[in-house]
Formats: sequence, C-alpha cells, structure tokens
Amino acid sequence: MTSEPTSSTLHEETRRIWDQNASFWDASMSDEGNDFQRLLVYPASERLLQLQPGETVLELACGNGVFARRMAQSGAHVVATDFSATMIERARARIAPTDQIEFRQVDATREEELLALGVRRFDAAVCNMGIMDMTEIEPLMRGIRQVVKPGGRFVFTLSHPCFNHSGISLVAEETTINGEIKTTHAVKVMTYLSTSPQKGVAMQGQPVAQYYFDRPLHLLFNACFRAGLMLDGLEEPAFPSSPKEAQRSSFDWAHYDVPPILAARLRIPA
Repeated sequence: MTSEPTSSTLHEETRRIWDQNASFWDASMSDEGNDFQRLLVYPASERLLQLQPGETVLELACGNGVFARRMAQSGAHVVATDFSATMIERARARIAPTDQIEFRQVDATREEELLALGVRRFDAAVCNMGIMDMTEIEPLMRGIRQVVKPGGRFVFTLSHPCFNHSGISLVAEETTINGEIKTTHAVKVMTYLSTSPQKGVAMQGQPVAQYYFDRPLHLLFNACFRAGLMLDGLEEPAFPSSPKEAQRSSFDWAHYDVPPILAARLRIPA
C-alpha cells in the first residue's frame, strides 16, 4: 500500500517541478505574458494595487518577472521573489540595469523567510497566480501581516476557486434552435469542498505537470482573516466576447460567461 505524501514531500516536489518548468515558462511568457496574464491578471492586479511612484512593493511567485518589470516601469521599487532558483535566474536575465528590481529566492510558505525581508518594509505586496500552487498559505498570510506597513495592501490573483479548479469540466453542447445549430457553453462543477492536491497543466507543452492545491472560498479567506487581514476589494475578470470567438477552440475560456480567475485586495490594519 502506497502512503500519502507528506506536506514537506509535496512542497519539495513542487519546487523541483517549477525548476524543471522554468525554461519553458520563461520562453512562453517572454516579456509580456500570455493572454491570461495580459488581459485578465495584470489589469485586475494593477487596479487593486493602485501603486504610486516611489512605493516599495513585494512580489511573491514572480516567475520570470513580467509583472515585476511592469511595476518597476510605473516608478515602484520592487522586491520580486520566487521559491524556484531557476525561475529567479531567468527573471534576473531579463532585467535592464536601470530597472528598480531586486530578485530574491524566497519561499512564501516559510514565514521566517518573509520576515527576513524586513518587518514593515513594504507599502504593498502582490502574488499573481501563485497561491493555488502553494502547499500551505497560513504562513504567507501571517508573514504579509508583518512585512507590509499598517494600512498597506496585499493583492492576489488565483484560478477561481469556484469555476476553475481540478474538480470542473468545460462543457460545449450543440443544440438546434429554430432550425439553426447553436453551441452553448457551461462549466460543470463536480467537486468543490474536497481539497486533495491534484496534478494539472498550466500551459500546453510544459515539460512536467505541476500540483494544484485547490481551496474553497472559506478556506482561502479564513486563512487571510485569521492573520488579521481585511478584505476590501474583489474582481472576477473574464474574457470579453468578440467576433474572434468563432476562430477559437470550443473550450477556450473566451466562450464562457464565467470568470476563470479571482482577484482580491486585503488591507493590513492601521
């Protein structure tokens, strides 16, 4: 009988997987990110962050640094972190000498590593599409409470816990209405409260499937509230309808009137 992997075993395997995927991820994201990032994630994060020139911001799970570079271009000083050493190497290789970005290898699931960055050092923090890849999030929330200044904000985006996780299927059905064939699209939710880690693929062609740690809304936000963070902003971005939809795969998110991601802003009590 095979025993269930421990949290620490899963954590280290997750790190190895992202090290293996780093080169593919960097090449795929390049300098701008994919459609998910450019059209949904980055605009929502920027609206919620409301960064001002001169502010110091902490980024967690920075990947190859696309969003870090965007923030630096807005005049912010950025400390960008990732737990994958290979991903940090890729991110550093893409910055210009004039960029106000400091890249650090930091494990966001280790509270002590976050605190080592500096208590009350940051005006804001952001984590884009990384929380669902973390084995645990309570240390992250406790760490954010301490490294972000009182009154500051923490913005995160993730695959929508209700509509885009390992327990859903995308459905496309053909129906004849008044003699015309039409395709309808829906999201079928098979599980939601069950939260066992599952392997999946973020982008077609990546070398190794990575783990997803899906959490229903009550587990996600209660971890924030237990750390003393206060929710004061939410967005659920979806792809807009357009004439180009007909040229897309039937299972492209652009066909679905459902948000594939959730964006949230939390405040650190003053």
